[in-house]
Amino acid sequence: MSGYDAVLRHVESELTAGRLGVGEQLPAERRLAEDLGVSRATVREAIRVLQAMGVVRSGVGSGPDAGTTVIADPVNGLGAALRLHLATRRLPMADLVGTRVMIESHSVRAAAGNPDHPDLTRAAELLARMDAPDVDARTFHRLDADFHVALTAAAGNAVNTAIMAALRDAIHTTVLDAVRELPDWSRTAVRLRREHRSILRAVRAGDGELAATRVTRHVEGFHREWVRHSGR
Repeated sequence: MSGYDAVLRHVESELTAGRLGVGEQLPAERRLAEDLGVSRATVREAIRVLQAMGVVRSGVGSGPDAGTTVIADPVNGLGAALRLHLATRRLPMADLVGTRVMIESHSVRAAAGNPDHPDLTRAAELLARMDAPDVDARTFHRLDADFHVALTAAAGNAVNTAIMAALRDAIHTTVLDAVRELPDWSRTAVRLRREHRSILRAVRAGDGELAATRVTRHVEGFHREWVRHSGR
């Protein structure tokens, strides 16, 4: 086991045992290095890895924000990993679309029949903002992605919500590239708005199966349109 792996395993063990929790600080670099028999440079390397994973946040100076604090931010860590693996082209976009369909169809079924859920209210607010006449493609896509995360969050599954949020962040640039390749974005935007509202209506009406069918058709349809016009 490499030196920084020993630090990672130690932090994992402390979290699992409950001896370390969110909002608490890791021991100082010097103490960790002495306790684990590694160099301070190795500890710093491990902390950088933990930061990239969204497990800790490091602050300098003095005061409550100084030191290395345990946080709970799985979205940034998952999103960063997905972006890098997408860049290697070893994660096909079609497979990511399949993952989205699996998560979102399950989520809208679970969320169906709870029309006053705060995340469904947020989803409706996002759709209203997407109707603004001056909304550009970049803003539209960000609102679109947030809408799908809100639908997932309404089901109450924290893991699915984190994965969807990470996917949102990881494929943001790819989707914007897809939008630029479409021959008539304004026409596509009209269709997407209509589909979004039909999905939300089905969820709020308690028809989970209809909502699942509609969200599947919606996600797969946009992907097919992009592939057809991009040739990918």
